[in-house]
Amino acid sequence: MSDFILMTDSSCDLPDALAKEMQLEVLPLTVYIGDDSYKNYLDGREIAFKDFYTRLRANSNVKTSAVNQSQFIELLDPLLQQGKDVLYLGFSSGLSGTYSAGASACEELAAKYPERKVFAVDTLCASMGQGLMVWHCWKQKQAGKTIEEVRDFAEENKLHLCHWFTVDDLMFLKRGGRVSAATAIVGSMLSIKPVMHVDDEGHLIKVSTARGRKASIRALVDEMEKTAIDVKSQHVFISHGDCQEDVDYLSGLLRDRLGVQEITSSYVGPVIGAHSGPGTLALFFMGTVR
Repeated sequence: MSDFILMTDSSCDLPDALAKEMQLEVLPLTVYIGDDSYKNYLDGREIAFKDFYTRLRANSNVKTSAVNQSQFIELLDPLLQQGKDVLYLGFSSGLSGTYSAGASACEELAAKYPERKVFAVDTLCASMGQGLMVWHCWKQKQAGKTIEEVRDFAEENKLHLCHWFTVDDLMFLKRGGRVSAATAIVGSMLSIKPVMHVDDEGHLIKVSTARGRKASIRALVDEMEKTAIDVKSQHVFISHGDCQEDVDYLSGLLRDRLGVQEITSSYVGPVIGAHSGPGTLALFFMGTVR
């Protein structure tokens, strides 16, 4: 197997056991609840995911802030000192400044350690879409590809990583400026649910609406049916904002309608969940276009 490190940040929302299996280095991002701060570790060691969503539903004051370059350097420098090469696969620059900080750290350390290979890729992905891109890169690494080949694979395939989302409560998108106050109020009154995706620039974009929760979940499957590549052989990822019953419903539709066999699901972590809210449901797969 190629001897280099795959690194990402905790907005990948991967299950902790899978991240450990992949031997990832994961930089934890930070969420603030009231006067307290919590690092978003994938194992939930500082704040359990269910507890986070309980506090969101109780209208706690939840915020996030940008990570800084020094935090990346603190994690990366010891790896390079040990003689390891590193490929960082970062959270979409269209949604966060995280990738910019990581890329700057990689550039600084590449100059400090000219004998090492230190690369950064803006995945233009978020949540388990980012996680799925990291997983595909890990599979490439397992197949013996070099760090340059895996970097190139990520660049060539990131715009085929499809993200389809819906949310249960428009008020959280309103707080983040994703929808207007009027849209949020009227949508909530009429049980109108947005169907969104992440576009080619890594931005979260509303594509359509559905009347009712089940209809919005079926719309995610409709979108996958339109563009998915080799749908029956794909490993599909689902992330959720503490709504396991909806994950089960979506998984059933994917298996029954499309013949999907491999599905991995996990929580939307606190950093993204602070903006998307409880009841977020997201589907990730490889497609012909985003």
